[in-house]
Amino acid sequence: MVVFPYIKLNLGLNVLRRRNDGYHDLETCFIPVKGCCDVLELMAAKAEASSLSTFGIPIDAAQEDNLVMKAYRMLELAYALPPVEMALLKNVPAGSGVGAGSSDASHALLALNELFGIGLDSAHLEGYALRLGSDCPYFIKGGAAIGKGRGEELKPIALDLADCYVRVVFPGVHVSTKEAFAGLVPAMPPGGDLEDALAQPRENWRKVLKNDFETTVFALHPVLKEIKDRHYSDGAFYASMSGSGSAIYGLHVGPPDGELGWQVDTKTGHKVWMGKLD
Repeated sequence: MVVFPYIKLNLGLNVLRRRNDGYHDLETCFIPVKGCCDVLELMAAKAEASSLSTFGIPIDAAQEDNLVMKAYRMLELAYALPPVEMALLKNVPAGSGVGAGSSDASHALLALNELFGIGLDSAHLEGYALRLGSDCPYFIKGGAAIGKGRGEELKPIALDLADCYVRVVFPGVHVSTKEAFAGLVPAMPPGGDLEDALAQPRENWRKVLKNDFETTVFALHPVLKEIKDRHYSDGAFYASMSGSGSAIYGLHVGPPDGELGWQVDTKTGHKVWMGKLD
């Protein structure tokens, strides 16, 4: 079985408050970008032990620490799964704030559920996914959705972006969670909630949507602010950092200049993906 773990982007990201459990309550809108994806293949193993091979962008982690293998181990323990051979082609750089590793893990859960006929419904799969990461349940549900709590409280919303294209720039900057939260002062978003902001005309999004992490992260990595400004110079109607960084994307009505798919910016060396939204 072959699946294509796609990325998500955040339309607005409000950090509301720090919780007693050490996490923060967030409010964001997740949108899928299905053309920008990794590739995961699973098959029954000929050997006695399960394995995960990785290709493409190198992954700096032991096999058992990879979220794909952790997803398998959870279901193996609960449902006595037979050994599997898995191969993961990494196209999306890690640490970019687009949920690539989370998507790999959630798509592994979906694929294993189908491959072995386990019969788990979405609610049970989301429960397993949450054990792997806060944004993993989103990739079980998919679609445009408001995320609250740690991001796992999901509410699907109607958001028509079918006429839009996106350019996502992966600058190769690593932003740690500690860096992103350092100096961040949680506050209720001004001017109403996120759904109200998204309901406004798209040309207003630049004024009413914000990613709270940009203030801290842009101060540490000014190149990210430069990339965001370049998106607007190139005609994007909205541009933002995704998650806690470091990918910066721009939304366009109609295709922006350049080739669709994966490219490398010859001037900066940044990896870039451009394509149509669903």
